[in-house]
Amino acid sequence: MRVTKAIKAEQLKILSEVYKDAKPALVYNSPFELLVAVILSAQCTDERVNIITRRLFPQYSDPADMLALGVKQLEVLIRDCGLYRAKAANLIGTCDILVHKYAGEVPTDFESLLELPGVGRKTANVVVSVLWGIPAIAVDTHVFRVANRLKLGIANTPLEMEGKLQKAIPKKDWAAAHHWLIWHGRKICKARKPLCHVCPLAKLCPSAGKVV
Repeated sequence: MRVTKAIKAEQLKILSEVYKDAKPALVYNSPFELLVAVILSAQCTDERVNIITRRLFPQYSDPADMLALGVKQLEVLIRDCGLYRAKAANLIGTCDILVHKYAGEVPTDFESLLELPGVGRKTANVVVSVLWGIPAIAVDTHVFRVANRLKLGIANTPLEMEGKLQKAIPKKDWAAAHHWLIWHGRKICKARKPLCHVCPLAKLCPSAGKVV
């Protein structure tokens, strides 16, 4: 199947209808809490992150408080999260910068976010789009997989995919499309056994029935 611009537009239309109410699965109550949750979510499910933040945020929802906690104690609180040692070090480093450079506030611009330890393009894109409505496409494993299968974008790396999706998706829909693709990846277009037989995009997907 050759995926034309018209087919891509129809794919996006269906995704927008099926996942019109899609929102982040991470639970947070402030910009700092979202930043922490997204940093923790690397190679960890959102469900697991929400379990961890439920015990973390009641006492450490402020960068100054988390900084005072220190790396070793933070490790104990997040040890059931993948890569917890690296994440604890990154979070403490980020808190140090937030406290001393940004008066405890999360910076609103993309480039400043990238300077924070543990913050890559995916995390920065999530933060600016979710918190401040800035058009951005965060490419996580779900977005990367689903977009490649649909040929909405064909890429070998998340950075390359980000550029491809920016061209394929209207800018006004970038942030929303990120959530559409994530939820489609979680519910139907799963990594190992995609549910092609119930997929609303099956007739428009060149990979339908071919993934084992």
